[in-house]
Amino acid sequence: MRVESVRSGIYLVRTHVRPVEETAKRMDIGKDLTKRQQEIFDFIKRYSAGHGYPPTVRDIGKAVGLASSSTVHAHLANLEKVGLLRRDPSKPRAIELLDRATGPVASAMEAVKSAVTPSGIPVLGRVAAGAPLLAEENIEDYVQIPDIAGGEDGEYLLRVRGESMKNAGILPDDWVVVRRQDTAADGEIVVALVGEEATVKRFFKEADHVRLQPENETMEPIRSREVRVLGRVVGVLRKVA
Repeated sequence: MRVESVRSGIYLVRTHVRPVEETAKRMDIGKDLTKRQQEIFDFIKRYSAGHGYPPTVRDIGKAVGLASSSTVHAHLANLEKVGLLRRDPSKPRAIELLDRATGPVASAMEAVKSAVTPSGIPVLGRVAAGAPLLAEENIEDYVQIPDIAGGEDGEYLLRVRGESMKNAGILPDDWVVVRRQDTAADGEIVVALVGEEATVKRFFKEADHVRLQPENETMEPIRSREVRVLGRVVGVLRKVA
């Protein structure tokens, strides 16, 4: 099964609000921005107008030649300080362009509301301790998942590494469809964070710790008091060569 990115359901709305490009011209932003910040600001405008939703941090870095996501975040923070955009770090792609003179002006597709989140389920490239699970820097893409494969209940996709769950039919490089929840019943297959590492295992609550049981007789279970459940696996996707 091949998973391809699908972005649909985008509707452009005509309103009396002036386009972002026109409002930007009325702002003397050149006095407030460095050359790099201007490049990033211009790219966000172009991308939002062309796609109907704002870019990810990875998109921005690739467009302006910045390999470090932390550097991109620093520039976005400066753009936010001078009043040109607003971000919500708990949501993916939540970058809202602002007009300092007249209040919020969304990207071309929205005009009067906050930026649109793309359709589909987010694909997580990694899971990091201490960061919001669906923070924009964790999201690589969005895909449409049919209900029969868990798309109705799933909230994100995560790639499987290793063979610890092979006897449950979950193989290396499979994508698990995960429903976000912070608790689990014994025997459920979960995505759990142990220290700095995310793992897919069966969950069992024992006397004073949690046992994360692999489905591979050659591997030992993980036993820990410090386990954070990130979600329950509700489906599996696999690409067949």
